[in-house]
Amino acid sequence: MKVLLILGSAHVNGCTARGLKEVEKELNAGGIETEWIKIGSKDVRGCIGCGFCREHGRCVFNDIVNETAPKFAEADGIVVGTPVYYAGPNGQVHSFLDRLFYSTSGLFDKAMKVGATVVSSRRAGSTSAFDDINKYFTISAMPIVSSTYWNEVHGFTEQDVEADLEGLQTMRNLGRNMVFMLKAIALAKKEYGVPQQERGVFTNFHCEG
Repeated sequence: MKVLLILGSAHVNGCTARGLKEVEKELNAGGIETEWIKIGSKDVRGCIGCGFCREHGRCVFNDIVNETAPKFAEADGIVVGTPVYYAGPNGQVHSFLDRLFYSTSGLFDKAMKVGATVVSSRRAGSTSAFDDINKYFTISAMPIVSSTYWNEVHGFTEQDVEADLEGLQTMRNLGRNMVFMLKAIALAKKEYGVPQQERGVFTNFHCEG
């Protein structure tokens, strides 16, 4: 089994990365393979709603999103890590997830892939960023991994995060819970299969002038 670790920060040895590394230790200890996707320093365009992906099976902007799509298709889970600047995920993370989830919606089923969010902030704004990212999972029938606190670490530098003992504890528990969930879902798939997802209804409400 394999999990993608999405690093949204440009600081590859910063706070967000430190949190993800703590999660990764537990994933690897549980026999889960990991791969890092570092997007923080990439030029990631936002979705422009052009519909190119519907006809061609890939985003019109040929960048890290298209590179990640086939890896996401093969992965059993994904952990998205973001720094918090203004009480939300940073710009690269938002643009990346918008386009990754939208452009692949017709290519493969994300149902029962496991999702988790890791956020880092100096002081506040982390819970709203946490909620924001989790919505990508819930709209895709992806179970969300929880921990013993919100999945966050605090600090301004990697060294600060080392002193956030509860934050690192939360990351370790997150990793262990993710291992359990991945293995439990794999067993359930063999025993029961994957729940059927109905996709036929798409409701629009038009106002009559």
